Formats: sequence, structure tokens, C-alpha cells
Amino acid sequence: MNLEEAKAKLEKYGQMQVLKYYDELDDASKEALLAQIEKTDMSILAGCGNKEELSKRGVISPLDCMEIPEIKEHEKEYEAAGLEAIKQGKVAALLLAGGMGTRLGSDNPKGMYNVGKTRDLYIFECLINNLREVTDKAGAFVHIYVMTSEKNNDTTIAFFKEKNFFGYPEDHIHFFMQAMAAATDYNGKIYLEEKGRMATSPNGNGGWFVSLVNAGLLDHVHANGIEWFNVFAVDNVLQRIADPVFVGATITKKCTVGAKVVRKAAPDEKVGVICLEDGKPSIVEYYDLTEDLMNAKNEKGDPAYNFGVILNYLFATEQLERILNGALPLHIVEKKIPCLDENGELFKPESPNGYKYENLVLDMIHQCDSCLPFEVERDREFAPIKNKTGVDSVESAQALLEKNGVVL
Repeated sequence: MNLEEAKAKLEKYGQMQVLKYYDELDDASKEALLAQIEKTDMSILAGCGNKEELSKRGVISPLDCMEIPEIKEHEKEYEAAGLEAIKQGKVAALLLAGGMGTRLGSDNPKGMYNVGKTRDLYIFECLINNLREVTDKAGAFVHIYVMTSEKNNDTTIAFFKEKNFFGYPEDHIHFFMQAMAAATDYNGKIYLEEKGRMATSPNGNGGWFVSLVNAGLLDHVHANGIEWFNVFAVDNVLQRIADPVFVGATITKKCTVGAKVVRKAAPDEKVGVICLEDGKPSIVEYYDLTEDLMNAKNEKGDPAYNFGVILNYLFATEQLERILNGALPLHIVEKKIPCLDENGELFKPESPNGYKYENLVLDMIHQCDSCLPFEVERDREFAPIKNKTGVDSVESAQALLEKNGVVL
């Protein structure tokens, strides 16, 4: 894109302020800014004018969960079906690893955090070890796609190479960067984070498939006959990946998405809950749960919205490609956005000063035809690391790892 083309695009979307310092930039910085303007989707920014309309929800109703007793009863059948799919190369793992370890006191990617006590044991390593339990049993490796971010891509790849991919075959691990979305003020005007760079943020956890496609990896998916993606977050060190029982249950029940869930510890626990929205599978985030929903009962007299998602999903590739041809709903989130002030100096706000624009996994689920909520034991599969200490922390995860026989 040349300067005239950039000006035409910016004028169309009312974003000419992006070029405020253009004449001060060196040639390399000018080129980088023009490239950023070219690849940035500015059509989404108009959404801040009807933010309330975008956030409206449909009618929420319960969705029955496959609970642990039923899973145990059919475990061998489900596991056989899942192992067969894995052996045939139909299942891939997709790791959402774009985050940094800032809240843990680290400047590195979150997956590089060392949870060991007497030895080195990194979050990435925990996840690969969990997957190896499955691939050893299946006698076949699954492809792992690792979604990084602009901030941590090079460091993440270098770390995997330094650690020899934790014993996993290098040719089965594929890295790609998450797409970025512009960050704006409350009027939808894009901030600058440097004189030659627009302020951006990752496009949300629902942006993983479009980011994979944009990275040119869909041909690899097709060439390898991958029919299912097990998508999971980096911070849960206990989760089972490409779990054959989960895979087999989803396939056997002919669902197009599966969602691992845990029984909530309390009605107001800060986890999203699986549900139906206007008759289609969906998730209600904890901050949208009303008192009525928290206290609602099902036919058995149990809480109707009692199963929280742990960000471990199984998506049918066919459905993902269908969703890709449509448009995911946009979520406009109020955030603190570091940006240049009117004097061109970097300003780090202490309170929200604008919007970030995201797509979320819950909307991908809502566009699928059917969903199998699949209950797992909290103490065996849910050890998220979000904080240094306290709830969902390094300390609590270490305790659960040790409880499950992992030597730290």
C-alpha cells in the first residue's frame, strides 16, 4: 500500500489522525505504518456507535450436560472411538498461547513460567506432557497449532527450540500469530501507541480460526485430513488434551462442538456457564449471570446453570469453515489503552480510556448446530494459573499438580 492508498482508506473510515506524525518517520517506519494500515480491518470500528445493541442477549435456557456417572458408564466405548479418530489423524490440538506472564511477575510468555519447586517444569512442558499421555496410548502424534501474539511469537518459538520441543516431534508443532485489532478512543478514533504505529490488541479468543487461516495453515489442515480441533488455553496445567473419551463422546453423540465443563464451586463462581440462547448452544459469562439464573433449578431440582466452561473445546473443522464464511458478533470492551497524548508523549492510563474490539469463542459455539457439555473432575483437570498467589494461582496449581502425582 502506498501513501495515497493509505490516505484513501483512512479518509473513508475517518481515521486521518493515524498519519499525524508520518512526515517525522524514517523510511522503514513509514513502510511499517502503511503495511499496518493495509492489514487493519477498520470497518469494525463503527460498532462503537451501537455498542449497546451489539451486547444484547437472546433468551437463555438450560442445556443438559453429560455428567461424570454417564461418562463412566460408556467410557470404554467413547475412548475407543476417540482413539480411532486420533490414530487416523483426524484430531488436532490448538493452543491459545498469546498471553504474557505479567500478572505472575514475568516479562516472558505465560507458557514459559516455571511451576517447578525442585526441578524446572514449565507451563508449556506440562501441556505437552499431558498430550503425550494420549499420543503414547494412541500410538500416533497429533498436530499442535500454537497461536502466539506479536508480543511473544519470537520468544515462544525460540523457547520451544531451546527445549527441543519438550520431546514432541518438531514437524508436528506449527506456530502462527493471532490477528490484531485496532484500539480506539470512545469515539472510535484509532489511538497511536508510537508515532509510526497504531495501538492494537489481539482480536479475542474467538479469532483463532481466522488467524490460522490468515497464516496460510488451512491447506495444511486439509492435507492432513484434520476433522476436529481441540482448542485450549495455555494457563490450565492439568487439562487433558485430545482426550479420547471427550473426543469419542462428541463424535458418538453427533455434536459439532464439545465443551469441557466443571461443576461450579459456588453459584457466583467467576466462570462462564454453558446454556442455550434462543435454542442454540451458547455461554453466559459470569458477569451476565442474573440472580434468577444463578438460582434457577432444573427438573431434578439441581441448579440449572451449574457447569462452568474451562476453555477446552472440540470443534468440527467443517463447522469452523462454515462460521468463517459468516461474521462473528463483535464485542466492544472498555479497557486501559497506552497511547500517545496530544503532545506525542506516551501516556499509560490508570483507568479505562477507550475500546478494544474482540471476537469470542462463545460466539463460535453459538453458531454451531449442537454442543455436548462434558463434565470433568475439577481436581483432575482444572488448575488455571491466573495469579501469583491465592485463588487460581501458581500456588493452587502446584498443589493440584502434586495431588495428581506430578513431581515438582
